[in-house]
Amino acid sequence: SSTSVMTFSFSLLRLTRERLLSTSHSSVDPKEMRKFQLLAQKWWDEDGEYSALHSMNDIRVPFIRDTLLSMSSNYSLGSPLSGVRILDIGCGGGLLSEPLGRLGASVTGIDPLEDNIRTAEQHKSFDPVLAKRIQYKASSLEEIVEESMETFDVIVASEVVEHVADLEMFIKCCSQVLKPEGSLFITTINKTQLSYILGIVVAEKIIGIVPEGTHEWEKFVPPEELEHLLESNGFSVKTVNGMLYNPLSGSWSWMESTSVNYAMHAVRSGAQGQSDPTDTPGEVSSEQPSATA
Repeated sequence: SSTSVMTFSFSLLRLTRERLLSTSHSSVDPKEMRKFQLLAQKWWDEDGEYSALHSMNDIRVPFIRDTLLSMSSNYSLGSPLSGVRILDIGCGGGLLSEPLGRLGASVTGIDPLEDNIRTAEQHKSFDPVLAKRIQYKASSLEEIVEESMETFDVIVASEVVEHVADLEMFIKCCSQVLKPEGSLFITTINKTQLSYILGIVVAEKIIGIVPEGTHEWEKFVPPEELEHLLESNGFSVKTVNGMLYNPLSGSWSWMESTSVNYAMHAVRSGAQGQSDPTDTPGEVSSEQPSATA
Protein backbone atom coordinates (compact mmCIF):
# COMPACT_ATOMS: atom_id res chain seq x y z
CA SER A 1 0.00 0.00 0.00
CA SER A 2 1.03 3.61 -0.47
CA THR A 3 1.12 4.12 3.32
CA SER A 4 3.70 1.40 3.83
CA VAL A 5 5.77 2.77 0.92
CA MET A 6 5.74 6.20 2.60
CA THR A 7 6.64 4.69 5.97
CA PHE A 8 9.48 2.79 4.35
CA SER A 9 10.72 5.97 2.62
CA PHE A 10 10.67 7.89 5.90
CA SER A 11 12.54 5.07 7.65
CA LEU A 12 15.11 5.08 4.87
CA LEU A 13 15.56 8.85 5.13
CA ARG A 14 15.92 8.58 8.89
CA LEU A 15 18.45 5.75 8.63
CA THR A 16 20.48 7.75 6.09
CA ARG A 17 20.42 10.78 8.39
CA GLU A 18 21.47 8.62 11.34
CA ARG A 19 24.25 7.11 9.27
CA LEU A 20 25.58 10.53 8.35
CA LEU A 21 25.38 11.68 11.96
CA SER A 22 26.98 8.55 13.32
CA THR A 23 30.10 8.86 11.21
CA SER A 24 31.41 11.77 13.22
CA HIS A 25 29.26 12.76 16.19
CA SER A 26 27.68 9.64 17.59
CA SER A 27 28.52 6.57 19.62
CA VAL A 28 25.77 4.74 17.71
CA ASP A 29 27.14 2.25 15.21
CA PRO A 30 24.83 1.96 12.15
CA LYS A 31 26.01 -1.61 11.51
CA GLU A 32 24.87 -2.57 15.02
CA MET A 33 21.54 -0.80 14.42
CA ARG A 34 20.83 -2.95 11.36
CA LYS A 35 21.53 -6.14 13.33
CA PHE A 36 19.05 -5.28 16.07
CA GLN A 37 16.44 -3.91 13.66
CA LEU A 38 15.80 -7.47 12.44
CA LEU A 39 15.05 -8.67 15.97
CA ALA A 40 12.94 -5.77 17.25
CA GLN A 41 9.73 -7.83 17.48
CA LYS A 42 11.34 -10.64 19.46
CA TRP A 43 12.33 -8.95 22.73
CA TRP A 44 9.62 -10.52 24.89
CA ASP A 45 9.92 -14.09 23.60
CA GLU A 46 11.53 -15.70 26.64
CA ASP A 47 12.59 -18.75 24.63
CA GLY A 48 13.77 -16.77 21.60
CA GLU A 49 16.93 -14.90 20.66
CA TYR A 50 16.88 -12.84 23.86
CA SER A 51 16.36 -15.71 26.32
CA ALA A 52 19.82 -15.18 27.89
CA LEU A 53 18.96 -11.52 28.58
CA HIS A 54 15.66 -12.51 30.20
CA SER A 55 17.44 -14.89 32.58
CA MET A 56 20.21 -12.33 33.23
CA ASN A 57 17.57 -10.30 35.09
CA ASP A 58 17.76 -12.93 37.86
CA ILE A 59 21.20 -11.61 38.82
CA ARG A 60 21.50 -8.11 37.33
CA VAL A 61 18.31 -6.74 38.92
CA PRO A 62 19.27 -7.83 42.48
CA PHE A 63 22.83 -6.55 41.87
CA ILE A 64 21.52 -3.08 41.00
CA ARG A 65 18.91 -3.10 43.76
CA ASP A 66 21.14 -4.39 46.57
CA THR A 67 24.05 -2.10 45.65
CA LEU A 68 21.78 0.96 45.71
CA LEU A 69 20.17 -0.11 49.00
CA SER A 70 23.60 -0.62 50.59
CA MET A 71 24.35 3.04 49.78
CA SER A 72 21.13 4.45 51.21
CA SER A 73 19.12 4.00 54.37
CA ASN A 74 16.17 5.83 52.88
CA TYR A 75 13.84 3.33 51.20
CA SER A 76 10.39 1.81 51.58
CA LEU A 77 9.81 -1.94 51.65
CA GLY A 78 7.21 -2.22 48.89
CA SER A 79 9.09 0.05 46.48
CA PRO A 80 12.76 -0.01 47.52
CA LEU A 81 13.86 2.19 44.60
CA SER A 82 11.07 4.73 44.98
CA GLY A 83 12.29 8.24 44.09
CA VAL A 84 15.38 6.95 42.24
CA ARG A 85 15.73 8.28 38.68
CA ILE A 86 17.28 5.67 36.38
CA LEU A 87 18.46 6.02 32.79
CA ASP A 88 18.47 2.67 30.97
CA ILE A 89 20.72 3.13 27.91
CA GLY A 90 20.11 0.79 24.98
CA CYS A 91 16.91 -0.38 26.66
CA GLY A 92 15.82 -2.51 23.69
CA GLY A 93 12.31 -3.81 24.32
CA GLY A 94 12.38 -2.82 27.99
CA LEU A 95 13.61 -6.11 29.52
CA LEU A 96 15.50 -4.33 32.30
CA SER A 97 13.47 -1.09 32.47
CA GLU A 98 10.33 -2.97 33.55
CA PRO A 99 11.70 -4.82 36.61
CA LEU A 100 13.45 -1.62 37.75
CA GLY A 101 10.13 0.21 37.37
CA ARG A 102 8.42 -2.48 39.45
CA LEU A 103 10.91 -1.78 42.24
CA GLY A 104 9.55 1.77 42.34
CA ALA A 105 12.18 3.59 40.27
CA SER A 106 11.33 6.28 37.76
CA VAL A 107 12.92 4.91 34.58
CA THR A 108 13.81 6.59 31.29
CA GLY A 109 14.67 4.02 28.64
CA ILE A 110 16.47 5.20 25.51
CA ASP A 111 17.36 3.26 22.38
CA PRO A 112 18.37 4.56 18.94
CA LEU A 113 16.07 2.06 17.21
CA GLU A 114 12.46 3.24 16.93
CA ASP A 115 11.22 -0.34 16.44
CA ASN A 116 12.69 -1.31 19.81
CA ILE A 117 11.00 1.64 21.48
CA ARG A 118 7.66 0.74 19.86
CA THR A 119 7.96 -2.80 21.24
CA ALA A 120 8.87 -1.46 24.71
CA GLU A 121 5.98 1.04 24.71
CA GLN A 122 3.50 -1.62 23.67
CA HIS A 123 4.64 -4.07 26.36
CA LYS A 124 4.63 -1.40 29.06
CA SER A 125 1.05 -0.43 28.19
CA PHE A 126 -0.25 -3.75 29.59
CA ASP A 127 0.68 -2.63 33.12
CA PRO A 128 -0.86 0.68 34.29
CA VAL A 129 1.68 1.02 37.13
CA LEU A 130 4.62 0.74 34.74
CA ALA A 131 2.94 3.07 32.26
CA LYS A 132 3.36 5.83 34.88
CA ARG A 133 6.87 4.95 36.03
CA ILE A 134 8.64 4.32 32.72
CA GLN A 135 9.09 6.60 29.76
CA TYR A 136 10.79 5.54 26.54
CA LYS A 137 12.52 7.62 23.92
CA ALA A 138 13.99 6.72 20.52
CA SER A 139 17.32 8.47 21.01
CA SER A 140 21.06 8.00 21.31
CA LEU A 141 22.77 9.01 24.55
CA GLU A 142 24.45 12.05 22.94
CA GLU A 143 21.08 13.41 21.81
CA ILE A 144 19.77 13.73 25.37
CA VAL A 145 22.92 15.10 27.04
CA GLU A 146 22.07 18.76 26.67
CA GLU A 147 18.57 18.47 28.14
CA SER A 148 19.60 15.99 30.85
CA MET A 149 22.75 17.38 32.50
CA GLU A 150 23.16 15.86 36.00
CA THR A 151 19.59 14.54 35.88
CA PHE A 152 19.86 10.87 36.81
CA ASP A 153 20.71 9.13 40.10
CA VAL A 154 21.58 5.91 38.29
CA ILE A 155 22.61 4.88 34.77
CA VAL A 156 22.34 1.30 33.59
CA ALA A 157 24.17 0.22 30.41
CA SER A 158 23.67 -3.54 30.29
CA GLU A 159 25.12 -5.40 27.28
CA VAL A 160 25.62 -2.07 25.49
CA VAL A 161 29.27 -0.95 25.59
CA GLU A 162 30.38 -3.79 23.31
CA HIS A 163 28.14 -2.31 20.59
CA VAL A 164 29.02 1.41 20.73
CA ALA A 165 31.16 3.14 18.10
CA ASP A 166 33.04 5.49 20.45
CA LEU A 167 33.37 4.15 23.99
CA GLU A 168 35.25 7.14 25.41
CA MET A 169 32.57 9.56 24.24
CA PHE A 170 29.90 7.23 25.59
CA ILE A 171 31.48 7.24 29.09
CA LYS A 172 31.92 11.01 28.94
CA CYS A 173 28.22 11.45 28.15
CA CYS A 174 27.29 9.10 31.01
CA SER A 175 29.28 11.30 33.37
CA GLN A 176 27.46 14.41 32.12
CA VAL A 177 23.91 13.15 32.63
CA LEU A 178 24.62 11.50 35.99
CA LYS A 179 24.35 13.44 39.25
CA PRO A 180 27.51 13.76 41.39
CA GLU A 181 27.73 10.62 43.58
CA GLY A 182 25.40 8.87 41.10
CA SER A 183 25.88 5.19 40.21
CA LEU A 184 26.73 3.65 36.85
CA PHE A 185 26.09 -0.07 36.29
CA ILE A 186 27.61 -1.83 33.27
CA THR A 187 27.45 -5.46 32.21
CA THR A 188 29.51 -6.53 29.20
CA ILE A 189 31.93 -9.09 27.74
CA ASN A 190 35.67 -9.30 28.31
CA LYS A 191 38.08 -9.48 25.38
CA THR A 192 39.75 -12.86 25.91
CA GLN A 193 40.27 -16.05 23.93
CA LEU A 194 37.69 -17.70 26.16
CA SER A 195 35.11 -14.99 25.45
CA TYR A 196 35.66 -15.50 21.72
CA ILE A 197 35.13 -19.25 22.04
CA LEU A 198 32.11 -19.07 24.38
CA GLY A 199 30.58 -15.74 23.35
CA ILE A 200 30.85 -16.11 19.59
CA VAL A 201 31.74 -19.65 18.49
CA VAL A 202 29.58 -21.53 21.01
CA ALA A 203 26.78 -19.03 21.73
CA GLU A 204 26.25 -17.85 18.14
CA LYS A 205 27.50 -20.58 15.83
CA ILE A 206 27.00 -23.85 17.75
CA ILE A 207 24.02 -23.57 20.11
CA GLY A 208 22.50 -20.41 18.66
CA ILE A 209 21.40 -18.82 21.95
CA VAL A 210 22.47 -15.50 20.44
CA PRO A 211 21.74 -14.60 16.79
CA GLU A 212 24.82 -15.07 14.58
CA GLY A 213 26.69 -11.81 14.00
CA THR A 214 25.42 -10.17 17.22
CA HIS A 215 28.92 -9.66 18.59
CA GLU A 216 32.27 -8.62 17.20
CA TRP A 217 35.19 -9.77 19.31
CA GLU A 218 37.21 -6.65 18.40
CA LYS A 219 34.63 -4.51 20.21
CA PHE A 220 34.68 -6.51 23.46
CA VAL A 221 36.08 -4.46 26.36
CA PRO A 222 38.55 -5.75 28.97
CA PRO A 223 37.60 -4.66 32.54
CA GLU A 224 41.00 -2.94 32.98
CA GLU A 225 40.35 -0.79 29.91
CA LEU A 226 36.82 0.07 31.07
CA GLU A 227 38.08 0.89 34.57
CA HIS A 228 40.75 3.18 33.14
CA LEU A 229 38.20 4.98 30.94
CA LEU A 230 35.81 5.41 33.86
CA GLU A 231 38.47 6.70 36.23
CA SER A 232 39.81 9.19 33.69
CA ASN A 233 36.25 10.53 33.35
CA GLY A 234 35.67 11.19 37.03
CA PHE A 235 34.30 7.81 38.17
CA SER A 236 35.44 5.66 41.04
CA VAL A 237 35.06 1.92 40.31
CA LYS A 238 33.61 0.11 43.33
CA THR A 239 32.85 -3.43 42.20
CA VAL A 240 33.82 -5.77 39.38
CA ASN A 241 32.20 -9.22 39.37
CA GLY A 242 32.48 -12.10 36.93
CA MET A 243 29.29 -13.60 35.51
CA LEU A 244 28.74 -17.09 34.14
CA TYR A 245 25.97 -18.27 31.82
CA ASN A 246 25.02 -21.94 31.86
CA PRO A 247 23.39 -22.76 28.48
CA LEU A 248 22.06 -26.09 29.76
CA SER A 249 20.04 -24.60 32.62
CA GLY A 250 19.62 -21.23 30.89
CA SER A 251 20.69 -19.47 34.08
CA TRP A 252 23.34 -16.98 35.20
CA SER A 253 25.47 -17.00 38.34
CA TRP A 254 28.23 -14.87 39.85
CA MET A 255 31.82 -16.08 39.69
CA GLU A 256 35.22 -14.69 40.60
CA SER A 257 36.72 -14.85 37.13
CA THR A 258 35.89 -11.97 34.76
CA SER A 259 37.29 -13.83 31.75
CA VAL A 260 33.96 -13.95 29.88
CA ASN A 261 31.12 -11.75 31.20
CA TYR A 262 31.36 -9.22 34.01
CA ALA A 263 29.36 -6.56 35.85
CA MET A 264 30.81 -3.29 37.07
CA HIS A 265 29.54 -0.63 39.47
CA ALA A 266 31.14 2.83 39.45
CA VAL A 267 30.24 6.04 41.27
CA ARG A 268 30.65 9.47 39.76
CA SER A 269 32.77 11.61 42.05
CA GLY A 270 31.44 14.75 43.72
CA ALA A 271 31.06 18.22 42.21
CA GLN A 272 34.81 18.77 41.92
CA GLY A 273 34.77 16.27 39.03
CA GLN A 274 37.81 14.21 40.07
CA SER A 275 37.88 10.86 41.82
CA ASP A 276 38.67 11.12 45.49
CA PRO A 277 41.03 8.29 46.45
CA THR A 278 39.65 8.38 49.99
CA ASP A 279 36.14 7.58 48.70
CA THR A 280 34.51 5.08 51.08
CA PRO A 281 37.16 2.36 51.03
CA GLY A 282 34.89 -0.10 52.83
CA GLU A 283 32.20 0.10 50.21
CA VAL A 284 33.42 -2.65 47.90
CA SER A 285 32.88 -5.42 50.41
CA SER A 286 29.41 -4.19 51.32
CA GLU A 287 28.34 -4.31 47.70
CA GLN A 288 28.94 -7.92 46.77
CA PRO A 289 25.83 -8.95 44.86
CA SER A 290 23.41 -11.39 46.37
CA ALA A 291 22.91 -14.06 43.76
CA THR A 292 20.20 -15.71 45.85
CA ALA A 293 18.15 -12.54 46.21
